[in-house]
Amino acid sequence: MTSYPPDERCPTVATPDRHTAHLHLTGDLDHTTADELLALALRQIAAQPGLRALRLNCAQVRACDQMGLAALPALRRRTEAAGIHLHLDDRPPALDRLLTDTGTLGPLTSPPGGSSTTD
Repeated sequence: MTSYPPDERCPTVATPDRHTAHLHLTGDLDHTTADELLALALRQIAAQPGLRALRLNCAQVRACDQMGLAALPALRRRTEAAGIHLHLDDRPPALDRLLTDTGTLGPLTSPPGGSSTTD
């Protein structure tokens, strides 16, 4: 996600099978893109009724502000309610530090209803 060039603004979506969706994020996860991420993820959940795993590839996330950070637990609540495991894949060190410092890494990366892991 980014607020820079319009052609890079939206995450890309891949659906390798009916149970998995991959959202590839780029740029900043911030006040200008957090709602967009939530809307896209919720549209994907609605479009893929058999979804069991929503994988956010975070490798290209450059920065995350408090609105971006707030979007992740909001998405986690939605996916958990739908029985979908949210994965935060390929997190850059800065995002890991932010999630650790705010106490959200464990809750965001644990299996639905399970104990904390760092997938």
